[in-house]
Amino acid sequence: MLEQLPPLNNETIWQIIEEKLPDDIANQLVWYHLGYRYNFETKTWDTDQVEQSWREEYPTPPDFIENRPPTVKLTRSIPSENKQLLKEELGFKGYKIGEFTPRHTRRATMANWLLSHKKITTKN
Repeated sequence: MLEQLPPLNNETIWQIIEEKLPDDIANQLVWYHLGYRYNFETKTWDTDQVEQSWREEYPTPPDFIENRPPTVKLTRSIPSENKQLLKEELGFKGYKIGEFTPRHTRRATMANWLLSHKKITTKN
């Protein structure tokens, strides 16, 4: 179920945006950085490290690519000063008209949240 996760760096974030990182790995990367941990012995999710509002709303980690509500929550959890990090730090220009789908939006949200998380956690 859970695989070895790639490092949280700009290359990985680009792989999410460009759909080069499989959906399950992209989801797992966000889950991990939200604090979800899978206990292989009990075959359950440990949410002790997950922020309370996430833990209450999503006792098991959500699929951010397939479901809009958890992605909206992810978007709202990005501090306002970090909302444009994909553009500011990676130079991401957005998707081209005609190739833009909800799936692209959700992947971009995941990538931006991870970039914001990285920026916040490396500051401290």
